[in-house]
Amino acid sequence: MTSRKEPSPDGVRRWRAGLFVLFVIVGVTMSSWITRTPDIRDAIGASTAGMGLVILGLSLGAMIGVLGSGQLVARYGGRPVAGTGIALVVLGPVLVGTGAVTGAGGLVFAGLVIFGSGSGLMEIAVNIEGAAVERALSRPVLPALHGCFSAGTVVGAAGGIALTGIDFAVSWHLWLISALCAPAAAWAVRQLPAGTGREGAGATDEPRLTRAERLAVWREPRTLMLGAIVLGMALAEGAANDWLPLIMVDGYDLDATTGSLVYTLFAAAMATGRFGGEFVLARLGRVVVVRGSAVLAAVGILIVVFAPHPALAAVAVVLWGLGAALGFPVTISAAGDSPQHAAARVSAVATIAYLAFLAGPPALGLLGEHTGLRNAMLAVAAVALLVSTLASAARRPAGTPGAAATGPGPQPAAAPAPPSARNPAD
Repeated sequence: MTSRKEPSPDGVRRWRAGLFVLFVIVGVTMSSWITRTPDIRDAIGASTAGMGLVILGLSLGAMIGVLGSGQLVARYGGRPVAGTGIALVVLGPVLVGTGAVTGAGGLVFAGLVIFGSGSGLMEIAVNIEGAAVERALSRPVLPALHGCFSAGTVVGAAGGIALTGIDFAVSWHLWLISALCAPAAAWAVRQLPAGTGREGAGATDEPRLTRAERLAVWREPRTLMLGAIVLGMALAEGAANDWLPLIMVDGYDLDATTGSLVYTLFAAAMATGRFGGEFVLARLGRVVVVRGSAVLAAVGILIVVFAPHPALAAVAVVLWGLGAALGFPVTISAAGDSPQHAAARVSAVATIAYLAFLAGPPALGLLGEHTGLRNAMLAVAAVALLVSTLASAARRPAGTPGAAATGPGPQPAAAPAPPSARNPAD
């Protein structure tokens, strides 16, 4: 295997821009079909329970994608995995729209399986890419990358609400979204350098890990604590994504459109928090940011649960969104601190997070059946408060480049490691 050429400064900027676009595309496509779920349900004539089974395709596909992504990145690098993933993400809405116009619930299910598989594949690959960009630039990048996803969900949700309001056909809506996203996706993938996260014998590749070494990453105390943090923060984010509109409709007697607007407010707060992440991290440091984020999310959730008026709950949703914004990307960044085995650690922590996204909301649904959705959110607040006590795990280990940057104050640029010790993406 030959070593690959390291990206130039201009190449790193294009690399980052490509990742920005990929994150936006996933956000736009996901929220586009989510906002048209009622129309899709009516088009295929599904009951509420039947629609639940159709949507299960998304979870099944995502689980398949996320469980295979880490190994694929280790073997082939992040670019082909991200490229395959984004292709499936763009294809999924085409099939969902086709299933809606033909009344074929099975085709909608298949489209969601494909969409979920693509997003699962991408989840690990793009976070490994993002962590590598951070090491190349010696400053935070992942918060803004995840901010692009949140901004994409705002754009997609706003478009979906508007097109629903004018009775625009759901099939044409989803086909149009895929047609617009496809060329942007092709451009973005071309900006990613080859070999990021790949394990092998090349001089700039990470050493190929044995099975025992790969499993050993999952037993590292710091990795497990980071996994616990990201699990709690992913649960806080996923609970809002799946249940916030229903909480506002069922818990506060709002109409469906207003409930969707409150969710859009949450997504906008997430985007704001993530785009401001670099500024906040430079002044407060990772540990304070992670701890404060978890506490702020818990406070927002508690106010949503106990607020006597929907207006107060809507204000609290902003706190919830701001609190949930940075925990996931900052923790993923922490997992990629050390160039040695960085891809394996990022993969492990991101996999734990994705399991929370998949398993958490259904579990909250079962809990909500017995306690009500508002009260079920108390479990999310409790988990967020619990993981805030683990925030010290986000501190950069001594001896890694930029270790001083985890404390308050401006982040100094890290000294570059010797070429033989650097990650291929640096």
